[in-house]
Amino acid sequence: MSTKQIEKSTTEIQIPKDVKVNLKGSMLQVQGPLGKVYKNFKKIPVLIQINDNKILLRKTGERKKHQAILNTAKSLIQTLCTGVVDGFTIKMKIVYSHFPVTVKVEAKKVLIKNFQGERAPRISMIKGDTKVVVKGDDVIITGPVLTDVSQTAANIQLKSKVKNKDHRVFLDGIYRYSKSKGIEE
Repeated sequence: MSTKQIEKSTTEIQIPKDVKVNLKGSMLQVQGPLGKVYKNFKKIPVLIQINDNKILLRKTGERKKHQAILNTAKSLIQTLCTGVVDGFTIKMKIVYSHFPVTVKVEAKKVLIKNFQGERAPRISMIKGDTKVVVKGDDVIITGPVLTDVSQTAANIQLKSKVKNKDHRVFLDGIYRYSKSKGIEE
């Protein structure tokens, strides 16, 4: 094994100053101004160590796939650190042509009422600590975990999908138009 391969077998991530990171077994806890976030690395074959203000990651094998897994773990941890400091925002637009669609948030559910004149509301689930706010024709989804924010937006868009009609003609629905880092109001 050459020295270049040994250098590539480890990588380090600088922890931002407002963030605290704890490791218990394979569970990584990242705490920042916006809250706590947990990520389980049990099924991701990477060795994790925390030293001072750095997280050291070491791959478990010497193949290309182990390098790819190492980079994936690095990206996941960087996203968690960014999320607890800045957060993430996705904006969606409610689009309708004839029947006015109303969207309401109740506890951990998003109710899509009167979609194409349907009597029963379509119900979409909110994932994790994500917050959903409806302002006029906009639905604003914010939270510290990117995967939860994205999955909540995807759930809402899938629940407002047109059924049994030509989707090229009937363009009603709730569509994402903006995704950004930072929590916006």
